[in-house]
Amino acid sequence: MADPEIRRRSWQARREIRAWLAEPNAAHRAIAKLERSGVPVQVLTQNVDGLHQLAGMPERKVVELHGTARNVVCTACGARSPAADGFSRIEAGELDPPCLDCGGILKTATVMFGEALDPAVLKQAAAIAQACEVMVAVGTSLQVYPAAGLVAIAADRGARLIIVNAEPTPYDDLADEVIREPIGTALPRLLARLSSAGPAA
Repeated sequence: MADPEIRRRSWQARREIRAWLAEPNAAHRAIAKLERSGVPVQVLTQNVDGLHQLAGMPERKVVELHGTARNVVCTACGARSPAADGFSRIEAGELDPPCLDCGGILKTATVMFGEALDPAVLKQAAAIAQACEVMVAVGTSLQVYPAAGLVAIAADRGARLIIVNAEPTPYDDLADEVIREPIGTALPRLLARLSSAGPAA
């Protein structure tokens, strides 16, 4: 934060990665399709790419535990704006664009190393985990806390737990079902099955 050169390099690295140009895959689309079918679905995600919303999930149904790279936030006044606007300013020659409202330092609206998760977001996610009937944990090692602990909350409250992950996780023994197939094919098939069976979260 204190070093303008590091901030400039950080912006350039994000600009070169162009993660904000990513598109939803079959798994993202399957989740949105399940929600549109009338099954109550909430997404708790550690990803910061906004792909669930791009796939058609309503914003209010997606809880982004680690924030979003699709917005920038001012570290001084809290003003938010689309990341694309910030990158346009960089393309126009502003190497470390300041907040247009107060001149403060901008950063992507993500939880960075050393920052705590937003307590309100975590509380919302925990409430969803407590209330769900089915929790599907997808593409996560379930080793990063506090997010991984949401699985335990759901299981402790009697939710059916399904884990879709290439590698074993610490929660496999709690799971009702463990799927080790590629997410892009396994999740659409699983969600189609859940859609015909009843509620999910």
